[in-house]
Amino acid sequence: MGIEILPATGDRFDDAEVALDSGDGRACQCQWWLLSNGPWKESSVPERTEMFRAELDADAPPGLIAYVDGEPAGWVRVGPRTAQPRLARTRNVVRFTTEPIDDDSVWAVTCFVIRKAHRGGGLMRRLLDAAVDAARDGGARVLEGYPRDPTAAKIPVNDLYLGTVSVFEDAGFTVVDRPKPDRALVSLTLRD
Repeated sequence: MGIEILPATGDRFDDAEVALDSGDGRACQCQWWLLSNGPWKESSVPERTEMFRAELDADAPPGLIAYVDGEPAGWVRVGPRTAQPRLARTRNVVRFTTEPIDDDSVWAVTCFVIRKAHRGGGLMRRLLDAAVDAARDGGARVLEGYPRDPTAAKIPVNDLYLGTVSVFEDAGFTVVDRPKPDRALVSLTLRD
């Protein structure tokens, strides 16, 4: 099985759409972390799709696409925490992070989508490893994640879009705190 992970750029929009075609990905268009509740509720899927397209057409890719044997198989959002404004209004982030909430050098991994046919094969871990590299290359000082812990509670598959604690720990992240037994804030220092 050949796995390739590439930046989500405008020329890969159709591939990103295929990668998001699982769980809530198609309806969300990975816009949840960019919109506050009011605009989120008022936006339609076509509007979110156009927002997502504009992100991919911009200078900095908002995430990465995993390809398995040339087929889009997964997605991860990674970028500056300040570019994902909902994080600054999320209690489990604001209360438990050890980093200033407005620090542009702190990046966040906030969304994974793994297409059903490609689950269980370690693709989330490969996407996370690539996200760490992308954050480091992008100048991030710290990379945070907000994963769930399915060993602490039964979690529906669609709610694992934040990743799992074990995958983050295996990638070298440290649990900073646990707002709830099945939720964690994790952190990886990339540079001093």
